[in-house]
Amino acid sequence: MTDQAQPEITDSHCHLDFPDFDGEVDALIARAAEAGVTRMVTICTRLKNEPRVRALAEAHDPVFFAAGTHPMSAAEEPMATVDELIALAQHPKFVGLGETGLDYHYSADSAEVQQQSLRIHVTAARETGLPLIIHSRAADDDMTRILTEEYRKGAYSCVMHCFSSSAELGKAMLDLGFYLSMSGIAAFPKSKDLREIFAAAPLDRILVETDSPYLAPPPHRGKRNEPAFSALTARVGAEVFGLDYADFAAQTQRNFDRLFSKAAAWRKEGA
Repeated sequence: MTDQAQPEITDSHCHLDFPDFDGEVDALIARAAEAGVTRMVTICTRLKNEPRVRALAEAHDPVFFAAGTHPMSAAEEPMATVDELIALAQHPKFVGLGETGLDYHYSADSAEVQQQSLRIHVTAARETGLPLIIHSRAADDDMTRILTEEYRKGAYSCVMHCFSSSAELGKAMLDLGFYLSMSGIAAFPKSKDLREIFAAAPLDRILVETDSPYLAPPPHRGKRNEPAFSALTARVGAEVFGLDYADFAAQTQRNFDRLFSKAAAWRKEGA
């Protein structure tokens, strides 16, 4: 049990299967626990890698997982099917669909296939009741249009992972009842505008994440990120909302449990 002086938080988005962490997962989890990070969701970005990501969740009590086709890989990977995603979602530690989304910064030439993939993931999220995990970059208009169109077909839950887009996209997503996740980007000194977007959002719609091994917050910027560092971003989040760290951490835990209700309800067999 974590010392009460160290509030518990959850890294809602990391990539523990990436080669950056080969042979270090046990140590990463131990360092995370020391920082109060007692749960993490590791994200599979190509479905062919799902068995490896699933194995991490099965081997480590604090680790949950999600799977989908990343938009930057959508043109290279076989198109996922709704049935395939629903089948994967039956695993007791599979807690979200994605990451999926749109990325026109690097991959605008595959916009059509990205949109098709996104809609498939939305349908699977709607049918399973699991949250959609969205990557959005340089695609605000299409993202707003597609997610709104899909929501009108039937409600679903969603988090805008590593949110760093416009205030307009943020408001549109919040208006649909979705969540915004703070990554290390929100802690960068030059991210004042982004922090203002978060400050204007409802506190009960905020998550924290690392997106590790990427986007390490200060003082580790430019180095490899890891789940423990989500506590550093959360401390910035507490400042953004004018809260004590313990109060902000507790609120993000409630938010995570509400959105990722399957993770909140999970108990290790025999525990």
